[in-house]
Amino acid sequence: MANDGQVRLPWAVRVEGLRRVLDGRVVVDVLRLDVRPGEFVALIGGDGRSALLGILAGLDRDVEGTVLVPRRRALVSGATRPTAWERVWRTLFPGAGARPSALVRALAGEPDLLLLDDPFGALDAPARAGARRLLSEWWQPRDRAVLLVTDDVEEAVLLADRVLVMDAGAVVHERRIGLGRPRDPADPRFAVLCAGLVERLPRPAGGRSARTAALGET
Repeated sequence: MANDGQVRLPWAVRVEGLRRVLDGRVVVDVLRLDVRPGEFVALIGGDGRSALLGILAGLDRDVEGTVLVPRRRALVSGATRPTAWERVWRTLFPGAGARPSALVRALAGEPDLLLLDDPFGALDAPARAGARRLLSEWWQPRDRAVLLVTDDVEEAVLLADRVLVMDAGAVVHERRIGLGRPRDPADPRFAVLCAGLVERLPRPAGGRSARTAALGET
């Protein structure tokens, strides 16, 4: 059973032996995860990422294992419906659409743990860059933890302190990003990190290569 309570330092998230079975299928498989206060962690790869965020947000409690998270937490997902904050977002990034309005609202609430389930996926390049900038400006001065699910490997390396690759509900690879901020995608070290992570991705259904899926190539 999950233990959803107040987390004590040095962890903002502590997960031990987490397992979730949905309709007879294991979606999170005996997972262990620690996130420190002030740490930005990105999740890339396969199944189990969105399910994990839902569990951490308290939306799904039918699990095995231990889950310790802060009481002040917020989840922003691609399925979040528009709110009154849409006006704020559109003022900041005209033409960006309504979906990121939930991000603005979540940041305003000053959560100790921000859970992001691909909140920028439908944005065009300028709006996506603006959303990343907004997130970075909110996160860096604060002792807040962020857990981001993204299918964009470059976005993960650009934003995160640590990138985890998931496959079949388990973490199969971890990479610490030892680059300073702000990060430059033109830096050769950036490209090496991205290429290394792409090689670790599970092969997606349909036969496309891991690199093609991660970088949006056809």
